[in-house]
Amino acid sequence: MKANPTPSQRVVLVTGPSGAGRSTAINTLEDLGFEAIDNIPVSLIPRLIDGANALAQPLALGIDARNRDFSVEGLMELHAVLSSRGDMNCELLYLDCLPDILSRRYSETRRRHPLAPDESPADGIARELALLEDVKTRADILVDTSELTIHDLRAEIENWFSDATGQGMAISIHSFSYKRGLPQGLDMAFDCRFLRNPHWEPDLRRFTGLDRQVSDYVAADKRYDVFVKHIMELLGVVLPGCLDEGKAHFSVGFGCTGGKHRSVTLTEAVAAALAKQSWRVSIRHRELERQGVRVTTPVAPESEREASE
Repeated sequence: MKANPTPSQRVVLVTGPSGAGRSTAINTLEDLGFEAIDNIPVSLIPRLIDGANALAQPLALGIDARNRDFSVEGLMELHAVLSSRGDMNCELLYLDCLPDILSRRYSETRRRHPLAPDESPADGIARELALLEDVKTRADILVDTSELTIHDLRAEIENWFSDATGQGMAISIHSFSYKRGLPQGLDMAFDCRFLRNPHWEPDLRRFTGLDRQVSDYVAADKRYDVFVKHIMELLGVVLPGCLDEGKAHFSVGFGCTGGKHRSVTLTEAVAAALAKQSWRVSIRHRELERQGVRVTTPVAPESEREASE
């Protein structure tokens, strides 16, 4: 009898200059199902990987050049050793950013650069970029965040890694405002602006599509049910075809004027309907996130919810 292949542990080493978006990348990978640990000393990583539960989940490990045991040589050696292992799929993700953009980010947050606490942030940025130059050249995946918002970076990480948990194609459903343009990376977008707008109801304006009174108001529009029905029929054709083609991630957007009421309502409804069909779905509400509400939410498929009950 032919032996089953040894499971391959996926490890993503996440690094880059301070301010380039490492924390955002780590949080996104965690949302995708990785076991995520940020700012871990390089010397502890081999012991962590060889632990008894190492194969339970893919690992995302944030490595900070400011850590006291950090060295370029140590990181490069770790990457080489892990990449050479037959039971390991190790990738080095480097988040890059232009020096002037990093300087602007430090200026906006008024933080001191950790490599130049008594000097200007520009001095620390220059030192860190020089220190990490060899790491950058050895990176398996390089993402330049200079022109990316936090939301754009999340989408970029999702596109690279959404298939990493072995759970099939990942689907993300986004709400957005047309005033700010379409989110990057959408495969399909639907305009919700023809539905009646809760914004013009004084008692509803301050709420969002996450609130029952708003979603009920939008759903009461006589065109709502047929709209959702046709969307689900279309996705019922498109999603299996994309899965057959080996696509790792599919992104659907719903837009309205402000990105607060109608698009949020549709996003929640369609995500729930897809999860009921056992698709793995996550939710993004871009304009709510811009207001400081972190609502990137994985929606468990119906089969998983039943198993947990």
